[in-house]
Amino acid sequence: MKEDYYDILGISKGASAAEIKKAYRKMAIKYHPDKNPGDTEAEEKFKKSAEAYEVLSNEDKRARYDRFGHQAFEGGAGGGGFGGMDMDDIFSQFGDIFGGGFSGGGGFSGFGGGFGGGQRRVKGSNLRIRVSLTLEEIANGAEKKIKVKRKVQAPGTTYKTCTTCKGTGQVTRVTNTILGRMQTASPCTACSGSGQIIDKRPPEADAHGLVQKEETVSIKIPSGVEDGMQLKVSGKGNEAPGNGIAGDLLVAIEEKEHHSLQREGDNLHYDLYISLSEAVLGSSREIDTVTGKVRIKVEEGVQSGKILRLRGKGIGNLNGYGKGDLLVHVNVWTPKNLNKEQRDFFERMAEDENFQPNPEKSDKSFFEKVKDMFS
Repeated sequence: MKEDYYDILGISKGASAAEIKKAYRKMAIKYHPDKNPGDTEAEEKFKKSAEAYEVLSNEDKRARYDRFGHQAFEGGAGGGGFGGMDMDDIFSQFGDIFGGGFSGGGGFSGFGGGFGGGQRRVKGSNLRIRVSLTLEEIANGAEKKIKVKRKVQAPGTTYKTCTTCKGTGQVTRVTNTILGRMQTASPCTACSGSGQIIDKRPPEADAHGLVQKEETVSIKIPSGVEDGMQLKVSGKGNEAPGNGIAGDLLVAIEEKEHHSLQREGDNLHYDLYISLSEAVLGSSREIDTVTGKVRIKVEEGVQSGKILRLRGKGIGNLNGYGKGDLLVHVNVWTPKNLNKEQRDFFERMAEDENFQPNPEKSDKSFFEKVKDMFS
């Protein structure tokens, strides 16, 4: 089981955005690879803290995590979720957490962009698509194959060292201030911090050496997703030039309306309409579920508004906590137009205040007559 993001950063669930950033900065400094060379345990904690910060620093992601836990970001190909972050992801996304690169004693280079060098791998842009799912697919999980147009590196494209930053990926500036000479470093704008620029590219490629290509992507949808939820398929967005890493494919979930079932969290609701004779005598009815039709028994003497619970016939919980239930709402249909025989029957019923339909104490033919009248 994955460790809780709040526990990783050592904060409470009610922590403010400033407290989250402060906690992450503290963890990142403590476990930064430059301060812990060769320490795989420190490197793992460094990655975990960045993963936690990526989610908790974003209001939308944090809200989904608070509601669904780690399952809110799982289900994509190639590992899905946010657990696949590597060092390049961290340095490219959170390089501003310290307010820019800096240099100082001890050789610690901060988040300037890498392990002491400054060159970083550029990440390609993300792609976004919407996938419509039936209630049955949401309940049971599904695998969708979607055609996606994404930019990939064109064959024959070659790169050379950036002449602006000499391949370092950074440019250094020295400024004279009242406190003395201040040195700052920032990503090279000529190569976007990659240290490489295009040398040659085929005519069909764009300025970055990329061409558009249609590709079929397999997306695993976990059981229990909700309308508006977003899954991430790592590395299936647009590719980046040079030695960059591909962006991600963000999949927005759209839930199709079901013709007879209504969803409420993990539970489902079904409106069952029965005749008056069925309510008096009982019946057997076939109803819809997300796994097919099932037959249920309606007991004799059932009252309108009665709820029948079919346990485990709802939606699978996103966090793996079993399945919800199917709640069948019984609605007894009352006839509006009566013939003379039917009206006489109910008038006799109205005269007897103690009349209670009870097949065990009454003449069976009496109830059969009711059934013949209204079935």
